[in-house]
Amino acid sequence: MTTHDGDRVIPLVRRAPLQLRARLNALIRSFFAERGVLEVETPILSAAGNTDPNIESFSASFNGHVDAGPRERWLRTSPEYPLKRLLAAGVGDCYEMGRVFRNGEAGGRHNPEFTMLEWYRVGWDHRQLMEESIALVEAALSLVHRRAEVVVESYRQLFLDELGLDPLHASTDELRAPLAEYGIDPEGLRRDDWLDLLITHKLQPAFPRDRVTVIHDYPASQCALAKIRPGDPPMAERFELYLGRYELANGYHELNDGAEQRRRFERDNALRRERGLREVPLDEHLLAVLDAMPDCAGVAMGMERLLMCLAGTDAIADVLAFPFADA
Repeated sequence: MTTHDGDRVIPLVRRAPLQLRARLNALIRSFFAERGVLEVETPILSAAGNTDPNIESFSASFNGHVDAGPRERWLRTSPEYPLKRLLAAGVGDCYEMGRVFRNGEAGGRHNPEFTMLEWYRVGWDHRQLMEESIALVEAALSLVHRRAEVVVESYRQLFLDELGLDPLHASTDELRAPLAEYGIDPEGLRRDDWLDLLITHKLQPAFPRDRVTVIHDYPASQCALAKIRPGDPPMAERFELYLGRYELANGYHELNDGAEQRRRFERDNALRRERGLREVPLDEHLLAVLDAMPDCAGVAMGMERLLMCLAGTDAIADVLAFPFADA
């Protein structure tokens, strides 16, 4: 919304969203202080990018002395890599709440610049961190005098219950069939892409507004930065948390094998090449110390998504001081 002052157009800023954000930030800091989790700050600009083929980074140029390192720098898409370097250095349980950047993600529910909360718990697995993530969301809901039912279900069981499909064994054609009504172009789409589309198009929209839904134990092919638990079939020790139909958080029992992580980064870059996307430099600082990182679980949570749920809005602009178009 705007107002006019002569020839100027002035964005109209409402105090309520700013106050809600401030209250949420205070709650988060109190939540972690009570649990002995250290707040830290890490770099926003890095010599490394995010290799995930589904995420595009912003890059910037540094024009200082060459001794400072590579001139091309990347705005972080999350604070994950430096936080893991701190863990490897022995800092212990820690969290960061700060701005992150993702190129191209602008619209009614996305802003290229947003706030991410990410935290790590040493000696925990993904199931323990699921419980703490639920506790944080419940505490946030109390700010607006709301409560939510909590449903925790495995990835496989969710597909079986809601779609009658076994996501671990169904053929690609079987996965595509429920999506026929959407007319999705199959060119370049792989099995995991169809699984993701089933969640975003068929499962997620049906999650009730006043329910926290936690999905855990993903197919090993969707491991990202998670450990893989041996078995038949092997499973990625990963979870996602939803409030209503909004995905709020993505967490892992973290991989701490540098060689395996390098293989995953290189696999990402190979897929980027296949899709005609630019390869991005690997985080060699992280790979050099990842074997020293203690066993831990970590999770990233989008603050704007949580604020949208608390404010009861589907428009991300309603919880920003100034959206991207007005920045």
